[in-house]
Amino acid sequence: MDQKAAFEANRALWNARVPHHLTSRMYDMEGFLAGKNSLTDLELQLLGDVKGKHILHLQCHFGQDTLSLARMGAEVTGLDISDAALDEASRLSKQLGLKAEWVLSNVIDHVPALDGRFDIVLTSYGTIGWLPNLKPWAANIKRYLKPEGRFVFVEFHPVLWMFDNDFTHVQYSYFNREAIIEEEHGTYADRDAPIRTKSFSWNHDLGEVMSALLEEGLMLERFSELDGSPHDCFAKTVRGEDGLYRIKGMEGMIPMVYGLRMRKG
Repeated sequence: MDQKAAFEANRALWNARVPHHLTSRMYDMEGFLAGKNSLTDLELQLLGDVKGKHILHLQCHFGQDTLSLARMGAEVTGLDISDAALDEASRLSKQLGLKAEWVLSNVIDHVPALDGRFDIVLTSYGTIGWLPNLKPWAANIKRYLKPEGRFVFVEFHPVLWMFDNDFTHVQYSYFNREAIIEEEHGTYADRDAPIRTKSFSWNHDLGEVMSALLEEGLMLERFSELDGSPHDCFAKTVRGEDGLYRIKGMEGMIPMVYGLRMRKG
């Protein structure tokens, strides 16, 4: 498979999603512009106090989480493959009067100008599934961190990606190594959006994720799993009293989110 073509298809998909995400209930731009922090509880717990920290946010989309960190006192840089998303991120940071640097790049491509600059590298929710190989991803994370810097990672659990989109049956292996090629209809934040385009994704089991990072010498400080998602972006969800969303009929039975914090020596 031509990976360059796959990345370009995914870039086109994310560019098409941007205008629909900006107006979606899930991204709640009205609340964000009014001061709402878009980061989830798990991210905030793993990050700790970010005031004065230099933070690189990988796969930042149009920058809500990146700018939430800026509001918390961090010096922020956001990186993403979507030029449409970064155009909106730049516009949004100017609108809010927040300082941020934006870098257009595929996350697996090395950007030497970022080497050794960051106290924290953050990436979260729906990110590594767009990468065929985690080794260059992990290598770049190590490069971009300062000595003793932290990597904070929160992601949807690979068990979720075993199911079909309607959660009626197991469609893919947990250990899937082949590209998952799908025709996208709508988007997770707006299922009725007039988007019809092909996507390429890959599932990554926990062992693969941990091995890629540990082989770069990063040291694990914390690991957590949750049985619910803070984001209502899957089919057939029900909202629990704790505010987390779970798949109806599977409540409390499957992991939906995991998070980790690692340290560079």
